[in-house]
Amino acid sequence: MAEYLGVVIFLALVGIVAGGGLLVSNLFGPRNPTPEKLIPYECGVDPVGSAKERHPVKFYLVAILFLLFDIEFLFLVILAIMFASPQLPLTRGLLFFELLAFLSILGAGFFYIWRKGALEWD
Repeated sequence: MAEYLGVVIFLALVGIVAGGGLLVSNLFGPRNPTPEKLIPYECGVDPVGSAKERHPVKFYLVAILFLLFDIEFLFLVILAIMFASPQLPLTRGLLFFELLAFLSILGAGFFYIWRKGALEWD
């Protein structure tokens, strides 16, 4: 446990500095709220309409699918680097079949969301 003493001390100092900054700001900071300061800031434009506007679920679905396929692409890059490594000559066959299984699952998922219409914007 002695090798973690430096990390514990560092985390304690970070907590003290962050907490002290928040405390000093809260105690000595100016407090004069005006109606202009209390409205939400939207890039210098006065807000129009309600903030509770509904957005189509398609936006969230496409964002989640983008993240999902982006992470799967990262796994493909890692598998390709492992496949090209000269240190693993005996496991290349296993890696090839693992890559084939991964790509088939990825392709099946992509085909499924394509057939369900998750990628259409109409």
